[in-house]
Amino acid sequence: MGKRIVILNGSPRAAGNTAALIRAFTRGAEEAGHEVQCFDLQKLNIHPCLGCCGGGKDPESPCVQKDDMERIYPAYKAADMVCLASPLYYWTISGQLKCAFDRLFAVAECNADYANPRKECALLMAAEGYGFEESVYWYDRLMEHLSWTDRGKVLAGGVLEAGAIQGSPALEEAYQLGKQI
Repeated sequence: MGKRIVILNGSPRAAGNTAALIRAFTRGAEEAGHEVQCFDLQKLNIHPCLGCCGGGKDPESPCVQKDDMERIYPAYKAADMVCLASPLYYWTISGQLKCAFDRLFAVAECNADYANPRKECALLMAAEGYGFEESVYWYDRLMEHLSWTDRGKVLAGGVLEAGAIQGSPALEEAYQLGKQI
């Protein structure tokens, strides 16, 4: 039986290099029999976390804020795997992805011990340069603290202009990562 995979796309470019990585990963995952749902965070109305610790009272609608996270929560809770996709912005993930990920804490608030649901995870990133160290550090610490299982990272450097990733070995890496999940 295939896995349910949720992709949180933190790129504002609909036809950018991160989107190309997502397409390659999705193609591989779907060919392997997995179900993939991608959320283009740039297109959604998602407010930043308030840090109110007031969520978790309603598992069907865990956050006190009512915005487009309501579309993500059910898919996230049902997912076996979360794929984080982002361009490299100021040496880390985009604000769109960080904002949405912070809001997932409301799901953990549904549990008395604030335990996050256990997931597998992958990281897809594209960048002009090759300075992924801060992003990888954040991601690895996230895996450790959430007790999630890292399934792999595809870090595509040297791809600034939209479409620059065409012909890059990173697209095959993303495809193979999706296929081997």
